[in-house]
Amino acid sequence: QVRLEESGGGPVQAGGSLRLACTASDSMNSMGWYRQAPGKQREWIASWTRGDSKSYSDSVKGRFTILRTANRYTVFLQMDSLKPEDTGVYYCSTNGVWGQGTQVTVSS
Repeated sequence: QVRLEESGGGPVQAGGSLRLACTASDSMNSMGWYRQAPGKQREWIASWTRGDSKSYSDSVKGRFTILRTANRYTVFLQMDSLKPEDTGVYYCSTNGVWGQGTQVTVSS
């Protein structure tokens, strides 16, 4: 089955930007981005499908953007105007497979 790896997380100031990458061992037909804040359940934040349909949760709409590569081995999540409440572990998922997550910490 496909293997996934997230990268690009790290510390960032409020108002700053990060670009996360989800890299797969095979091209993806669809995928989702999720995050989990401390003490909270995992939250869906964005999805992409091969037909380039994109969806975003209300909490990130207008600030986060999914960007795909042509071969679909890697999909990016461009995160702008970051807020402290965006802090958490970010995961990507495709076909029921999850990566290990990458930590995003937004300080005020």
